[in-house]
Amino acid sequence: MSFFDSMAPALASALTERGYDKLTAVQMAVLGEDARDADLLVSAQTGSGKTVAFGLAMAPVLLGDAQVLGEVSVPMALVIAPTRELAMQVQRELQWLYAKAGARIASCVGGMDMRQERRALADGPHIVVGTPGRLRDHITRGSLDISGLRVVVLDEADEMLDLGFREDLEFILAAAPQERRTFLFSATFARPIVQLARRFQRDAVRLSTVAESQPHEDIDYRLLMVAPTERENAIINALLYYDAQNALVFCGTRDAVRHLTSRLANRGFRVVALSGELTQAERTNALQAMRDGRARVCVATDVAARGIDLPNLDLVIHADLPTNPESLLHRSGRTGRAGRKGVCALIVPYFRRAAARRLMQLAKLDATMEPAPGPAEITARAQAQILADESLFAAPQEDETEFVGKLLASYGAEQIAAAFLRQQMAARPAPEELSEAREETQAITRPERGERGGRYERPERGERPERSGNRFENGIWFRVSLGRKHRAEPRWLLPMICKAGHVTKAAVGSIKVGDTTTDFEISTALADAFEATIAANGTGEKGVTITRAEGGNRPAPAGSRRPDSFKDGPKPARKPRGRPDNAFRATEGAGPKPGKKKSYKPKPGRDPR
Repeated sequence: MSFFDSMAPALASALTERGYDKLTAVQMAVLGEDARDADLLVSAQTGSGKTVAFGLAMAPVLLGDAQVLGEVSVPMALVIAPTRELAMQVQRELQWLYAKAGARIASCVGGMDMRQERRALADGPHIVVGTPGRLRDHITRGSLDISGLRVVVLDEADEMLDLGFREDLEFILAAAPQERRTFLFSATFARPIVQLARRFQRDAVRLSTVAESQPHEDIDYRLLMVAPTERENAIINALLYYDAQNALVFCGTRDAVRHLTSRLANRGFRVVALSGELTQAERTNALQAMRDGRARVCVATDVAARGIDLPNLDLVIHADLPTNPESLLHRSGRTGRAGRKGVCALIVPYFRRAAARRLMQLAKLDATMEPAPGPAEITARAQAQILADESLFAAPQEDETEFVGKLLASYGAEQIAAAFLRQQMAARPAPEELSEAREETQAITRPERGERGGRYERPERGERPERSGNRFENGIWFRVSLGRKHRAEPRWLLPMICKAGHVTKAAVGSIKVGDTTTDFEISTALADAFEATIAANGTGEKGVTITRAEGGNRPAPAGSRRPDSFKDGPKPARKPRGRPDNAFRATEGAGPKPGKKKSYKPKPGRDPR
């Protein structure tokens, strides 16, 4: 017995034409006997086919024993999604799934023409898909009648609660008929989700497919180490090296999206932007450009982290490190969906290596730390792709044979091959030169069962390079033009030094702050490279310079009030402690003033105590 036998024939036919030869775990779960007539509380990871799952779960209620849906005056099913993009995606998925069943599907999302939505609702749709706020507006205005609902689906319920839609959801669910089935899909069974289920569901059956496999097992995670000033170059090289059919690049801010989109467009990439500042039409056009092949790279903020399903999305790049494991998982989950393999690359500046390691372990993910790909690796990979091009294996057609002979007679095979190679390489943007990676690379693995998730173990003593206490054995001294008069402190000088010299804090030894300058140690092994980097790129701070101390030994800080040693003479006498006499205080204006001593007189009616 195949899984087609347990579903409506119209849906089985649609799945067959779509190329489905098996169902995902969550899709099989909703077709089980225990889930057939019950409310469902479903937890499944991103990319597991949840839209098709609740589409299959709705079919027995909507179709019954019928082959097609008849005419209706009010909607039979309501699907609520947290974002406009996700709602539109759900509508597209349900349209092909229910096409043979004759379903009419309307959408109600913010940012679209409300008059067109009212006309679509008046035409008698079987299924309505929308966002909470817009659906509530239509219900309040009377343009959406939900008195005949048989099924209500909450997709990404945890996200809707996080975005503050609780009041809208409770309004919609309270207005819906009591005799209905409610399907609640969420990434986790968090407490707010369980509370919502208890209030609006009846004896819901819990279905969870998350524990069956490790999260994102179809995604290959890479931490690409790079100099802080070369992040954009590393992004360009990563796009060229992996050469994905579609790629998604996440940035932390809208300004970063605008800047990186412009940079990639100037380098010859077919790129679109996606952020909250764009209108709904602009966002829809950007996603459509990715779907129809007019664009291959989408630069986005976290607005695209949930619900966006782009075809053939094989690469996700984090231009800025995510702020937490949840954001990392939601961003990365755009690739490696429904059994398809994907690559997730995090661009990691040298000085943020430890933060990236902690992030991966908190998310319980395996990752490989390695240098960002350089021109040599990109060229080698491009040449391998050219050699594997299927067009090279095809024999000449009859109408091509004569001209092929002319080419060989006129130029020769070697010259023609060279021209073909140059043509192929010219069609690709040129890779960027990167500084030589000086950081060790290693694999980062998720904690084993029973361990505390995400805890990063500090290296054992003795692993740090040539350190004794808070100093190196033979460090090289440098001087930065900031001191106490500039309110310099080691806690903010250290990150600046690491970022300027492309080193980690393990490479920095003692830091001695003087009046106008500060001296600090750099590990002997990295001192020359540190100096070369500073000479090439500067410090990155206006008016701030870093120079190497003469001979590598630490000089006395300029203007220092605290000499480093007293070998040439005795220590100066310390100023005696204690309060100065009254004469000194009177001179300074701090002593008692002459004159009549003021007495205290309580006001009438008040207790002097």
